[in-house]
Amino acid sequence: MISIFPPIPGPILPPSGRRLRPLNKAEEPMAELPTTARVVVIGGGIIGTSTAYHLGKLGYSDTVLLERKKLTSGTTFHAAGLVGQLRTSANITQLLGYSVDLYKRLAAETGIETGWKMNGGLRLACNAERWTEVKRQATTAHSFGLEMHLLTPKEAQELWPLMTIDDLVGAAYLPTDGQANPSDITQSLAKGARMAGVKIFEDTPVTRIIVEDGRIRGVETPSGTVECEKLVLCAGQWTRALAASVGVNVPLISVEHQYMVTEKIDGVTPGLPTLRDPDRLTYWKEDVGGLVWGGYEPNPKPWALNGIPDNFHFDLLTSDFDHYSQFMENAIARVPALETAGVKQLINGPESFTPDGNFILGEAPELRNLFVGAGFNAFGIASGGGAGMALAEWVVKGAAPYDLWPVDIRRFGAVHRSTDWVRARTLEAYGKHYTIAWPSEEMRSARPTRRSPLYAHLAAAGACFGEKLGWERPNWFADLAAGETPEDRYSYQRPGWWGAVAREHRAARHAAVLIDQTSFAKFRLTGPDAASALNWVAAGNVDRAVGSLTYTQMLNHNGGDRGRSYCSA
Repeated sequence: MISIFPPIPGPILPPSGRRLRPLNKAEEPMAELPTTARVVVIGGGIIGTSTAYHLGKLGYSDTVLLERKKLTSGTTFHAAGLVGQLRTSANITQLLGYSVDLYKRLAAETGIETGWKMNGGLRLACNAERWTEVKRQATTAHSFGLEMHLLTPKEAQELWPLMTIDDLVGAAYLPTDGQANPSDITQSLAKGARMAGVKIFEDTPVTRIIVEDGRIRGVETPSGTVECEKLVLCAGQWTRALAASVGVNVPLISVEHQYMVTEKIDGVTPGLPTLRDPDRLTYWKEDVGGLVWGGYEPNPKPWALNGIPDNFHFDLLTSDFDHYSQFMENAIARVPALETAGVKQLINGPESFTPDGNFILGEAPELRNLFVGAGFNAFGIASGGGAGMALAEWVVKGAAPYDLWPVDIRRFGAVHRSTDWVRARTLEAYGKHYTIAWPSEEMRSARPTRRSPLYAHLAAAGACFGEKLGWERPNWFADLAAGETPEDRYSYQRPGWWGAVAREHRAARHAAVLIDQTSFAKFRLTGPDAASALNWVAAGNVDRAVGSLTYTQMLNHNGGDRGRSYCSA
């Protein structure tokens, strides 16, 4: 293992030498905290300020943002600042694309520079399976309207001359990706929010959320109480505990995340694209002639297991060079200049991560008029503009601007109230950040948690289980007599379960099958108007003879699909 020299003694500096405690910008004298507001936003990082900015744009000038310390002082100030757009969901990609559009024009609107550079982004593939994944991503990107080019190794090297390409199969290039200065974006959003009439108060912690008759009524602070109609929690890694104080579950934990800032390196130019090398678990960006680079290790370290320290703000954790050293051999093999580069700092900052690697957005199912924007899995800067836009529309109009189910807070269930379960699953998700995303891949941690009474019988019959909301559910059955083992083997072609599932399809068509539906939610609706009530909610006709079974969609008030169900008379 290649060793890393200790850091040069001196002040702790994030990329570009930015101060951890930024100088105060000239602002109007601080107004007195109002006693009422239409909306209160808690949290002055990029998500909270973006939400406040967009609320102001939507005419909600009677919005108050409360920050416990200073703007950006939680996790935003130490973010690396890469802005990539491509995700597996078309709508999440659209949301990230909105961030890019916003960052391109924000400085002209507010007069505060954001450090935005649309220098493009490269993603490397070092083996056939990764190359298949990248080509599928390119197809997906084109379907989303994103420009994405597949490159040969040599073409990729022409864009990023410092890297070796001996092991490359190919690369993808998104010219509209880029990078930005997280603190400057946040200050620019805050300025834009103030321009729209939003009031922002720093050094104003919320000590209690006031709930009466099951509704949000306001918040208490050391400076007084603010009554409000709606409350938005954008408090980063503090959100879980704050929401739990009023019975709302936000499944996230804090994890240590490190990246290194180098001195200037010959050949590093201002227009160098961002670089993601998932097979080596690392990412890279240019920074004042040097490089910022970090990674996602398979053995992440959780932080604040007993709670976040009371006075934690503008703080970093102790750099863990031993833990970070696992990246070094692969990183130097990719960028040989790193071996002799000077090290400014190894930055270790806690970030909030979630059990499925997606952030958390929307109105809490447990409490009306309480909204959440948190758990951004170290891509909060890329998400910030779009997430703030979507959350603001959710607050104003009562619904997201488009289908955002992959990040909707309602996707979680009772099992996610267990901090032990959330921590185990989140650490696994963190470790898979750069692994290949196989189709139908199952997580392994925190299992089994919930089992049906038939679990042992199904296992004895060769069941290979998957998991949904903590429930163990058979995905397919191995033929034990023929020597098959109930273990998943993933592939972009024919996965290991291909033949087994074909057998089950034939059995369903030509004989009969039994399906264990213990894990399905069940509701009993009784009374003289039960059939008409169900018919109002369901797409299919459920008013049929006793003993009938109807498979149908359950619809929301806009006619959208809320979920599928079996209705029996």
